[in-house]
Amino acid sequence: MSMTRTAGVMLLSSLLIAFGFNQLLIPHKMISGGVSGITMIIGYATALNIGWLYFILNVPILIWGWRVLGVRFVGWSMFSVVATTIALQLIPIKPIVTDLTLGAVFGGVVVGFGSGLSFRAGSSTGGFDIIATILTRRRDLSIGMLIFVMNGAVIVALGLLTKNWDIALFSLLSIFTTGKIIDLIHIQHAKVTAFIVTSQTEALRLALLPLHRGITVIRTRGGYTDSEYDMLMTVTTRFELTQLRKIISSIDPKAFVNIVETVGTMGEFRKPII
Repeated sequence: MSMTRTAGVMLLSSLLIAFGFNQLLIPHKMISGGVSGITMIIGYATALNIGWLYFILNVPILIWGWRVLGVRFVGWSMFSVVATTIALQLIPIKPIVTDLTLGAVFGGVVVGFGSGLSFRAGSSTGGFDIIATILTRRRDLSIGMLIFVMNGAVIVALGLLTKNWDIALFSLLSIFTTGKIIDLIHIQHAKVTAFIVTSQTEALRLALLPLHRGITVIRTRGGYTDSEYDMLMTVTTRFELTQLRKIISSIDPKAFVNIVETVGTMGEFRKPII
């Protein structure tokens, strides 16, 4: 995907997320998942601007992600956070539905669709997505499960602070819907194996190391050409597949790549982060 197209997708993603927040969730005092949910709780309690709070709370997470995950992934996440912050200022906070159930369900659908587009473009919406990605590179855990646990903690905090468990549970319904829509658009934790036949072995091997996944170099011989090449084999998640494709295309556009679904793995799946 070209940079122009990626930027367009990220802008659409940000607009959808901001629309879901300002016209479906925030007017009913509901929250979304992740850092945005924390900013909404703070905003409801203090009357501070939720959009700017969203930006401020994401800054340290983005810096952490930049150091651990690199500019390829976090760079577009930064773009997403800035675009969403601006969109939150431009889209008025005005309910388009009066029913809480409709607000929760369709708020989840809109936010989930926006977030899913971001994942498909090889980025994220910042916040818990980056934290979960960092943690899964240290432990072989499900990104979806980590985000669910962190979101659950935010929902409990909302219920305890407001004493309004109806709103808290409607918010949980919205977060659940968001997760389902994201799964429809982008499967986060399913593993895939990439077999890469290339003539740029060393350059590609070095470029893939920042993904923190194991790489095996296998000597191969073409059955038709009788030419010898190296094949790199690596197992990664669908969450990181777009980034893997971009790296391969930038180093060796002529590389032959076979990507297959992986049923399971044993042994060391990740390369430790020092």
